[in-house]
Amino acid sequence: MTAPTKPPHRSPARPDVDSTATDLHSPVIDWFDENARDLPWRRPEAGAWGVMVSEFMLQQTPVSRVLPVYEQWIARWPRPADLAAEAPGEAVRAWGRLGYPRRALRLHGAAVAITERHGGDVPSAHAQLLALPGVGEYTAAAVASFAYGQRHAVLDTNVRRVFARAVTGVRYPPNATTAAERKLARTLLPEDEPTAARWAAASMELGALVCTAKNETCARCPISAQCAWRLAGKPEHDGPPRRGQTYAGTDRQVRGKLLAVLREAHTPVPQAALERVWHEPVQRARALDGLVADGLVEPLPGGLYRLPLT
Repeated sequence: MTAPTKPPHRSPARPDVDSTATDLHSPVIDWFDENARDLPWRRPEAGAWGVMVSEFMLQQTPVSRVLPVYEQWIARWPRPADLAAEAPGEAVRAWGRLGYPRRALRLHGAAVAITERHGGDVPSAHAQLLALPGVGEYTAAAVASFAYGQRHAVLDTNVRRVFARAVTGVRYPPNATTAAERKLARTLLPEDEPTAARWAAASMELGALVCTAKNETCARCPISAQCAWRLAGKPEHDGPPRRGQTYAGTDRQVRGKLLAVLREAHTPVPQAALERVWHEPVQRARALDGLVADGLVEPLPGGLYRLPLT
């Protein structure tokens, strides 16, 4: 989600790149140069660690919710070693209400590994990034591309939607990333690394701001004239129903309420205090057991609980 330094981006086409790809690059990158949001992880001073933190936080979480937590996180832990020196429970505490708090533990684990294996510097090699705990294919590609300007296909939901509409002519991509999508993304990559990195950021921003899941604004889209979905008359989604995520009444909500009590407390919390946050005992116990199993909560003798110290 960051913008590498602006390079010259009108590179000659390769023989193995379809003309569709080269027709998309310049208008999307030019649009990005004019419309990219000024986000803190896109600034040069953010460095690779700032990019990595943002990528962990932005998974399934909107930018508006991430911004204040990101700023506080970087101010407190400006380098991986700073976070690695803290107990993992402090990462969970600082994560606040971003949701999916296992991401905080994974980011802490990545910081420890970066400190121990790489002298405290986020590695630039894709394979070394992928070997970090909690770092999958998407995050490794994103950090390598956005922080180090490398040539990788960075496929998040926004990029997949842009490619599905503009190139394949369907409204929504499949629920899970497919081999065909990965192949298409590689085909669409510009040849030179700086342009490829810029393209990755630009296509992601286009999906976030213009080619959105609902209420897309084709009049603002720099590639609307080439968009296969628009040219086909915007056919409706043809596939499995797209289910919206529910939250109220779910185990996720109960887990969030339990964690909120533990985040606010700086001493172990008795089970009785946790029992007050949710009326249904079976669901509450299941949620608490799940937090313990995930390493987000540490049980202590005497029916006490706390955020993890190790």
